[in-house]
Amino acid sequence: MFLKMSHLNKTYPGNKVAVADFNLEVERGEFICFIGTSGSGKTTTMRMINRMLTQTSGEITIDGKDIAQMNPVQLRRRIGYVIQNIGLLPHMTIRDNITLVPRLLKWPEDKRNQRAKEMINLVELPESFLDRYPAELSGGQQQRIGVARALAADQDIILMDEAFSALDPVTRELLQDLVKNLQQESGKTFVFVTHDMDEALKLATRIVVMSHGETIQVATPEEILKHPANDFVEELIGRERLIQAKPSITTVGQVMLKTPVAVTGAEPMSKALKLMHDRRVDTLLVTDKDHRLTGFVDIESFSERYNPKAPIKSVANTKIFYVNENAVIRDTVSRILKYGYKNVPVVDNDQRLVGIVTRAALVDIVYDALFTDEALDNDHTDEQKAGDQQ
Repeated sequence: MFLKMSHLNKTYPGNKVAVADFNLEVERGEFICFIGTSGSGKTTTMRMINRMLTQTSGEITIDGKDIAQMNPVQLRRRIGYVIQNIGLLPHMTIRDNITLVPRLLKWPEDKRNQRAKEMINLVELPESFLDRYPAELSGGQQQRIGVARALAADQDIILMDEAFSALDPVTRELLQDLVKNLQQESGKTFVFVTHDMDEALKLATRIVVMSHGETIQVATPEEILKHPANDFVEELIGRERLIQAKPSITTVGQVMLKTPVAVTGAEPMSKALKLMHDRRVDTLLVTDKDHRLTGFVDIESFSERYNPKAPIKSVANTKIFYVNENAVIRDTVSRILKYGYKNVPVVDNDQRLVGIVTRAALVDIVYDALFTDEALDNDHTDEQKAGDQQ
């Protein structure tokens, strides 16, 4: 077992129990999400893994070695850590922030510089950012650097504490996708604390539900949805997430429209505006020459900066929410209805635009699921009444 936590307890002065008899075994390469209400003990438990907090009793082992016997500084250098307020050092360049731990590990300068380039490309930011300072980057860009720094020294375990909770919905979705892909490609073990069930369902291989320091349920996202342990877990999940859409429909690709209105970024604004007029739409998706999704333009883009001959990419908004065609329809229903999008572009694994899923289509799916649930409830009530009369 790669990471093992056995009978962990954390009690503060005044006999305040933060974590009570916590047990968890984690295989290498798992993505574990701790979730619960405030004060549930999720952050306390995670912070005991890198000895930012010391357990009152119990044992934590990594590869069979008790971390209590390890030097805490050396232990933390082996574990990446990403927090909500990012924690980049403002007086250091992005290059120096990314390579902070490699420098402490005495990597040679050329190796550190190469690693900085690799990591900034990995989190999909330009290399020119390496010589900038944190204050020159947006919140979402800074958080990407936080992820890059956590991965830079090739640590086996990455801890993330409410890492995306302060970001806007679109940036948050993009970073969730990024982290999920990085975790799958790298095979690293992630332990992620969140209060957002959508986030946990999207990212986790297993979810740990906690309340008042106790473990309520440990299961895969699918198991949590199908078999919540009790009323507390059901309430945490929410009824809309418990809705399983039409049994025959499982992925976005099965319900998407395959004819999205799109234009390549090199086309002039005049042509794009005519396309919007002809197709009676107020928004166009923008792709590159290989049909990869790069952004969108809406009617406001033209009214503010219209230049007939200028390429459409000059006014395109690259901050766009999209979903993969293989995404589970349950997750997509929840996210689209939650954020109020009218429609969402759909891409394949190579980021090519393949369709669009509309809010109206998802409403139909939810309606059918709820209607079925209501009909079943009514049937059950009728059967109960009949039984009572016999």
